[in-house]
Amino acid sequence: MGFLGAPVVGVDELVDRIDPRPVLESRTIHEGYVFDLVSETADLGEAGTVRREFLRHPGAVAILALDDEERLVVVQQYRHPVGAFDWEIPAGLLDVAGEPPQLAAARELGEEADLRAEQWDVLVDYWTTPGGNDEAIRVFLARGLSPVPEAERHEREDEELGMPTVWATLDNVQEAVLSGRLHNPSTCIGVLAACAARDRGWATLRPADAPWPEHPRRR
Repeated sequence: MGFLGAPVVGVDELVDRIDPRPVLESRTIHEGYVFDLVSETADLGEAGTVRREFLRHPGAVAILALDDEERLVVVQQYRHPVGAFDWEIPAGLLDVAGEPPQLAAARELGEEADLRAEQWDVLVDYWTTPGGNDEAIRVFLARGLSPVPEAERHEREDEELGMPTVWATLDNVQEAVLSGRLHNPSTCIGVLAACAARDRGWATLRPADAPWPEHPRRR
């Protein structure tokens, strides 16, 4: 037993349990441009019922695009809610109906970084704020990079217009994350996961089409 009598578990027992409780009532409070604010009452059994308001989100993908010299591409975007220009790995919403996540990732890599990739793997999955929204993000590792021909490049607009794009080594970005200089969640989680996966000879990678039941609409 561990501290205060709590059990000590092995790695195989450390798995999130997908087990949604019955929803007794659900209503949309506000229908937004990207996500909706909803209110739901859930039945927790012996614990009674709870009402929770949260954001319903389409989910997203992010791409850690790594070249043969272990450099990754990062772009800088203005994020109005936090009033900051943050450095991010390319990413985008799963807002095209029926589009597989890997194809969405390939599209976003082309649109944001003018890059294509021959090899795709799942690096890590995560929930951004499980207490406040249902957004699920899948971070892909993209390798075998090549540029999108200039005539086929995406015309950027809004926050993406004129955004800086740079290359940095995986180790330097890791250092920037750990020193508190970078704060974008997909960048922080993706880079730390990539460093851990690299130290294990990339044995932790999953296929690009690996199941994703953690995304509420992909169960």
